[in-house]
Amino acid sequence: MGMTDHAHGAGCGCGHHHTAADPHAARTGAQVSLTGQLVCADVAQMLAVLDHAQSHIDASRAEPGCLQFDLWQTDEPLVFAVAERFADPDAYRAHQTRTRATDWYAATADLERRGFDRRGLD
Repeated sequence: MGMTDHAHGAGCGCGHHHTAADPHAARTGAQVSLTGQLVCADVAQMLAVLDHAQSHIDASRAEPGCLQFDLWQTDEPLVFAVAERFADPDAYRAHQTRTRATDWYAATADLERRGFDRRGLD
């Protein structure tokens, strides 16, 4: 699949290709931003991401201090991009703690994390 004008927008988790705003460029003050890729080893891992992505995106966006949370499948079907921005380090750390107790984390713990760039943490 190539880039689409799919109505859900960046980070919808639907499996269509989208782009997102650069969270590093939008970061101000004490905000924490992150970009990177989740790389699936095979189709089974890709399907696990697709099965859990939307609930993970929705829960993350609902967290206090979450300013941006986008997850989308790239032009390489086994590679997903992430772009996140949180109000401060405490909000980012709370997100990390919550995530580790979810089905999303259990389903994606073995994925390769590639090129993660976190800014705004001590």
